[in-house]
Amino acid sequence: MYGDKAKLLNTILSLHISHRFILGIDGLSRSGKTTFAESLREMLLQSQKDVCIFHLDDHIVERRKRYNTGCEEWYEYYNLQWDVEYLKENLFTKVREKSEVTLPFYNAELDMQFKKTVFIPHECVVIIEGVFLQRHEWREFFDYVVYLDCPRETRFNRERESIRDNIEKFRNRYWKAEDHYLESMRPLACADMIIKC
Repeated sequence: MYGDKAKLLNTILSLHISHRFILGIDGLSRSGKTTFAESLREMLLQSQKDVCIFHLDDHIVERRKRYNTGCEEWYEYYNLQWDVEYLKENLFTKVREKSEVTLPFYNAELDMQFKKTVFIPHECVVIIEGVFLQRHEWREFFDYVVYLDCPRETRFNRERESIRDNIEKFRNRYWKAEDHYLESMRPLACADMIIKC
């Protein structure tokens, strides 16, 4: 995967001259997006680029808004896990020009959101990583999108054993939502670069 990162780094350096560059790292759950983003961040810093990372999982909503809502489980995961429109208005539309954005950050232990302000360097690479990143509400805001293509079995085996034991949750919630995303948004076809993992 290092060769892919080096290729991506060269692409970013060639495209990012004197403005903000918005990079999306897409992929399904446990495909390695966060690790990839952090590794790429280090490479960019070594290349004298300022970097700002947003992890979409930091911005999920409270459990009562995404569980036991009366909707199908896959729908809750795909459509209710995040406030899609709020993030569009307060992250995606602002991140290219604003010097700061204020967003709700989710605390899983307390099951509460707390607002924090993130300051963004004037000329930097903004990395946004998360699942379902190329949904139609957000796709237009990216300059470049990488999709980490990782088999379901590999991703499932990366889960803790206690989580894997509840396979029905994967079948009804996660995998159905993933299938919906793959079929409706066609993220592999829309991505600028696909990296196998």
